[in-house]
Amino acid sequence: MKAEIVAVGTELLLGQIANTNAQFLSRECAAIGVDIYFQTVVGDNEQRLLESLTLAASRADVVICTGGLGPTQDDLTKDVLAAYVGRQLIIHEPSMNAITQMFQSRGIHMVESNRRQALMLEGSDPLHNETGLAVGVAFTFEGTHFILLPGPPKEMKPMFTNYAVPWLHAVMHDEVPLYSKMLKFAGIGESNLEHQLIDLIQAQSDPTIAPYAKEGEVTIRLTTRAQTAEEGERKLFATEQEIRSRLGQHIYADQDVPIETIVLKMLDERKLSLAVAESCTGGLLSDLITSIPGSSSSFLGGIICYSNALKHKLLGVPMDVLEGEGAPGAVSSETAVILAENLLTTTGSDFGISVTGVAGPGSSEGKPVGLVYIGFAQKNAETQVITLQLSGNRESIKHRSAKSALYHLWKQLKES
Repeated sequence: MKAEIVAVGTELLLGQIANTNAQFLSRECAAIGVDIYFQTVVGDNEQRLLESLTLAASRADVVICTGGLGPTQDDLTKDVLAAYVGRQLIIHEPSMNAITQMFQSRGIHMVESNRRQALMLEGSDPLHNETGLAVGVAFTFEGTHFILLPGPPKEMKPMFTNYAVPWLHAVMHDEVPLYSKMLKFAGIGESNLEHQLIDLIQAQSDPTIAPYAKEGEVTIRLTTRAQTAEEGERKLFATEQEIRSRLGQHIYADQDVPIETIVLKMLDERKLSLAVAESCTGGLLSDLITSIPGSSSSFLGGIICYSNALKHKLLGVPMDVLEGEGAPGAVSSETAVILAENLLTTTGSDFGISVTGVAGPGSSEGKPVGLVYIGFAQKNAETQVITLQLSGNRESIKHRSAKSALYHLWKQLKES
């Protein structure tokens, strides 16, 4: 079953908000065996929306619309679709009651336009909105299945998962869903990974192998069609084992999670603590770590020692190491070692990671953009330094430096 996503909203075309709904829907549809063939974005214009819906219906079995279900006059999706299929718009009474009660409970006067959020096409199935007011709609017209969802992700996601997916299952009948598994890699670039798997990628049929890259991480998605997770695992097993035999040292997870999640889990399981000292990453490493719920159980904190003065004052790096003729400088393995080791003393952590380098856009201390030193200090162990020569812009170098630090900590934890 092939599908098209039609995202409605002029704000999307203007770049005022990102179309994250399409990303979510594409992923969730693949999981149930619905292939997204097209994604369309159209503004709040009646004629252009009608043209987009007409085109989508001509080439897709399922048309999923997001946005345009609100109370204002530019929320046109239901109106345009009703005109397209020749059906009346009627009030969905349970939704209308919920809207009325909400305004009454807040002591706010409800204007007539709010009734628009309770409209549905005659003969359609309502999709309950758990977190908002606008009712969703699902129906079939001349062999095409239409699903209308609200634009705000906090409303769209639960409506799709809890109500639209069961509705789709009911109309799909014997369709075999897709089963996917993610393999997450770190410490290797996308081109190198593809080079080492090129024979598998070129010969793929079932399962399929699809690499995806983010800053500092690469994902491979293995996909097959299977009725159950157990059947899917069996069909993916041989391909996954072959990939692991070649690149197992870089695979940190078999689920779609960032490496910081796995590192924190390993630290927590072993009752170990971590602290970081950041220069060129400017707190990004700490931000990645603390974005994970429960990170406080293992992460003691970070010191952003951007200037030489703070490297000296807070973590005791001698000034004759940082500055002066013949000095190693702030961007050096010597500084990385001192930062990491003194971090252990200052915080009492089990691991201390330091990051110092040149993020750009210009050179520093006569050293090239992208040169980064990462220090790893551990109680009762010799301090290690990883030297990187990264390419890319300032943000890319910062992000890849932080991810590299996490990857090498993961390696140490894995091997210990």
